[in-house]
Amino acid sequence: MPYTLVTFHAHPDDEAIATAGTMAQAAADGHRVVLVVATRGEHGEVAPEFLGHGESLAERRVEETRRAAQVLGVARVEFLGYIDSGMAGTPENDSPGSFWGADLDEAAARLARILEEEAADVLTVYDERGTYGHPDHVQVHRVGVQAGRLAGTPLIYQATVDRDYLRDLMRNRPTDLAVGDGAPDPDEFDIGVPSEMITTVVDVRAHTTQKRAAMAAHASQIPENSFFLSLPDDAFDLAFGQEWFIRYGARPATREHSLFEALSRASNDGSPSG
Repeated sequence: MPYTLVTFHAHPDDEAIATAGTMAQAAADGHRVVLVVATRGEHGEVAPEFLGHGESLAERRVEETRRAAQVLGVARVEFLGYIDSGMAGTPENDSPGSFWGADLDEAAARLARILEEEAADVLTVYDERGTYGHPDHVQVHRVGVQAGRLAGTPLIYQATVDRDYLRDLMRNRPTDLAVGDGAPDPDEFDIGVPSEMITTVVDVRAHTTQKRAAMAAHASQIPENSFFLSLPDDAFDLAFGQEWFIRYGARPATREHSLFEALSRASNDGSPSG
């Protein structure tokens, strides 16, 4: 049975890093995939000569998002219209129109309208700390959960990172991740959540070529010499061949391999999806 998946992200390129494999797999399996981005990433960093004459970074990043979405098989792309809030503690956090400063009810209503239009079955947001604490990512969690409730979306998944898996990978296979300035330091790696918090692990190794291509489409933020694109194929599969989620409201012992598993199970046996 085909379902509709809506993925909600803070900035252009976030979708390519966090959920691109899941999106590509869902589209390949015949599901409808919708991408909603809160901001146009106005405050990203880019070399001045990268942009064309009179071109803004926001314009470039919107175009990059549409190219990445095409690579992944996304059926619809929408921007909520908020302004990139910048990194934590910067003046942009408090600028008029910033996503971090947005009224929660108003922002959730904007997203809920899209969820209702799409009759979304599954919504992805971020975990409570926004994976790594960026203000806009934390706001994606807050806004997304409320929007899902408003729209009555059956399942909400929090995209995250398995911190323990990646720390082990850094310790046990450091040369696989050593590009540029060298391998990351596992003792300083504080992104995502411990393994036991994760309910759903999606194997996306069949779609890592698309995932890498989606990242490359965001050339203003992910250049060819970036950590992401410099990894050899086998190391890329190790680091990015799984995508991790926490199903909102699920039992702590829940273990799934698809965002649609609970829906399929409920459809087959009439049991609740919780």
